[in-house]
Amino acid sequence: MPETKIAPSILSADFAAMGAAVEKLERCGADLIHCDVMDGSFVPRITFGSQMVAAIRPHTKLPLDVHLMVVDPASKIKDFAEAGADYITVHAEACGERLAETLRYIRSLGVKCGAVISPDTPFAAAEGALELCDMFLVMSVYPGLGGQKFIERTLAKAEQAKNFILSHGLSCLVEIDGGVTVQNAARIAGAGVDVLVAGNAVFGAPDAAAAIAALRGGV
Repeated sequence: MPETKIAPSILSADFAAMGAAVEKLERCGADLIHCDVMDGSFVPRITFGSQMVAAIRPHTKLPLDVHLMVVDPASKIKDFAEAGADYITVHAEACGERLAETLRYIRSLGVKCGAVISPDTPFAAAEGALELCDMFLVMSVYPGLGGQKFIERTLAKAEQAKNFILSHGLSCLVEIDGGVTVQNAARIAGAGVDVLVAGNAVFGAPDAAAAIAALRGGV
């Protein structure tokens, strides 16, 4: 089994020292940097925009994994591509019938693309677009709301996605975001998840390197 990748979410970092936080994550063994972009409309919270992605880009060689929780993501994609995003993932709920078109647009800008589904959205909502995806992100908490526990039923969708990818010979990573801890990391990875997004599990730990190693080593 390939080693599980760890993508710490900078949503849990100190916004006043984001460059230093990203540099530390790279030193501590992170595989990707997860950037949660919220607009206050698609979800209740507002986080940051493409300027933040551009600001941290010089501080790391790790891939920047930009998760757009925004209304009309297609109108914002170019800004994030130009800011240095390596992956841009968009919600099936926000794109609707334009999901495949939006994924193709991301690809046309030389950026890897991915579809996202929220906890109450069935896998079928994005299944038809999976062949276009480099990443498929399953939200294991409700987007935009902090302090939530991992929603167990979302694991079934991760398993569905992995089975679909394998049965169709696709090259697509399965990612999960929300409520990931050292205690549940092994079970999540066992469902076929390739990338674990972790916020408090890394930034709330006394030793970030040990936390990342524990998340990965739980497999």
